[in-house]
Amino acid sequence: MICHWSLLVVFNLFVSQCHGGCAEVDSMTEAVAGEGFLLGCISCKKREEVSARATVDWHFKPLGVEDFKPIFHYEHPSANIMDEDFSDRLEWHGTKNSDIQIGAIYIHNVTFNETGTFRCTIHRTLFLRQYNENVTVEKEVELTVVAVANRELTSVIAEIMMYVLIVVLQLWLIGVLIYCYKKISEEYEARETHKALKAQAVLAKDNCDGVQLE
Repeated sequence: MICHWSLLVVFNLFVSQCHGGCAEVDSMTEAVAGEGFLLGCISCKKREEVSARATVDWHFKPLGVEDFKPIFHYEHPSANIMDEDFSDRLEWHGTKNSDIQIGAIYIHNVTFNETGTFRCTIHRTLFLRQYNENVTVEKEVELTVVAVANRELTSVIAEIMMYVLIVVLQLWLIGVLIYCYKKISEEYEARETHKALKAQAVLAKDNCDGVQLE
């Protein structure tokens, strides 16, 4: 029973890795001047089986400024840069069809002027059986542009813990496989021993019957 349960857990782990489901992950918030940076924006549908169509708008508010300005619009398959400060520097890195769940954009050659707040707005229309439902989702990214990348202690600890967890899981899986192999081998040997004893008993009974007939 333990082996069956353990193997089921292993199977579920592999399936979860292969499953292409949507997961909402926050964007990174620190960019290095002169390098590229991915502005993340993910909005998952609650029901994957419902078809939908969406458009994405990005706005930017520099540090110390009160109002947002539009900088990018995407409606599959067209992408439009709407602010000259970002001309030729924005690239769509989101979903490659009209059912958009990832609205990420990539900034080439980040400058210190990009320090501020980026707002991603996803306008989604869900095509339900009886009616269409319009949903608007907004996500904001507080971006800080630095001269040199700073690696936070929490990120280092998280990376170390991730590798430790991977090693522990691999050792656990190896242990489970070894345990199950030994368990199956013992059960096989027990069945073979039982068969041999049963065969001997039948043979002994046949010999006794033969002696009585004589």
